Amino acid sequence: MKTVRAACTSAVAASLAVALLAACSGGTEAGGDGRQTLTVASVDQGSVEAVVEAFEKANPGVRVRLTTSGADQYQQQIRTQLSSRTAPDVLSVWPGNGNPAATHVLAEPGYLRDLSDRPWAAKLPDAIKSVAQYDGKTYTAVFGQNGIGAVYNEQALRKSGLAAPETWNELLQFCKDAASEGTPAFALGIQDNWVTQIVQYALVATTVYGPDPDFDAKMQAGQATFADSPWTTAMDKYQTMDKAGCFQKNPLGTNYEASQQLAATGKTLGIVQGNWVIALLKQKNPEATFTLTPLPATDDPAELLIPAAAGAGYGVNAHAKNEELALKFVDFVMSDQGMNLYATKQGGLPTLPDTGYNTDPALKELARFISDGRTVPFMDQLWPNAKVQQTLLSGLQEIFSGQTTAKDVLAAMDADYTSGT
Repeated sequence: MKTVRAACTSAVAASLAVALLAACSGGTEAGGDGRQTLTVASVDQGSVEAVVEAFEKANPGVRVRLTTSGADQYQQQIRTQLSSRTAPDVLSVWPGNGNPAATHVLAEPGYLRDLSDRPWAAKLPDAIKSVAQYDGKTYTAVFGQNGIGAVYNEQALRKSGLAAPETWNELLQFCKDAASEGTPAFALGIQDNWVTQIVQYALVATTVYGPDPDFDAKMQAGQATFADSPWTTAMDKYQTMDKAGCFQKNPLGTNYEASQQLAATGKTLGIVQGNWVIALLKQKNPEATFTLTPLPATDDPAELLIPAAAGAGYGVNAHAKNEELALKFVDFVMSDQGMNLYATKQGGLPTLPDTGYNTDPALKELARFISDGRTVPFMDQLWPNAKVQQTLLSGLQEIFSGQTTAKDVLAAMDADYTSGT
């Protein structure tokens, strides 16, 4: 669910991502300077670079050839590279089964090396382990936990004279008041289709899982469907937010990068995103302060839930040209130093406890919700195949462009859900 800044090029260079992934996924022979080369493809914008630098510093004889790209482009390419054995040694892998580069999807055909023998694998919390494994074996080094909510630019919020809403009705009024003052409440960059799901997930957490915590189990048992569930309520609320002026003009013409710029510079009061966006906003405006809170979907604050789950991690190519270095890198990522560095750069929370990490004040509410058990997994992580998410993403774009309806999108998701893997 994240996108990234290019290390071989500038931020989110979508048009160059395909070429860069191919160019930076070559061999791992020693370079001209005598150092061994490890190839890494990542979707961790603005954070992996610091981890790579620390890894190289700890391993003077190693050079990391890093490629980063946007999530959409990455997911389109990585399976092709893996099947043709041109993929890098280490690659970003999402937990669960929800997209083309997820753990189940890549482990089942044998593209990933089993990491169960690594010293950190047995220490993963059960909730993380369940989505980092396939067929009882661990394939993904999940280094952080993420959450989705409303991220506010505190300076812009104070300037507006408005307060962050805590209920659904307050949210709608907040959006109307902000729009009337010429500063929309939230930036929305759904030109990148992965972004479409973020607001939807934030609303689904409360509207679907609040009244029915067992919804996923019922879906898996064939006792529930998207189309005949409160998913319809969440879809309606998403569209209601749009009609209430919650977002800037032309979200379909705004990409993720541009939406960050709007929120960082106070052109909007905030953005509905994962906590990973906070580090990116700080890069664009180091003087600003940002805070993540739940996105209200009900008029009772006690009923609010936050989507929070394992974030994208790293897998090792089963045919890595330098397996030893690849394993050393993922072990470094899962060390206290690696996890804390990622958490600091991303504005997240380490996967393993007792790393000595000081939580960013911006994530105080997220940490509280996780501690209180008021979270639900990212919805796609428990879906049976990647088609369901892709239908949701394209369907939400089509809803915003007036080409389809929520009813049709949910019916199509049901068809994909029951079609198997």
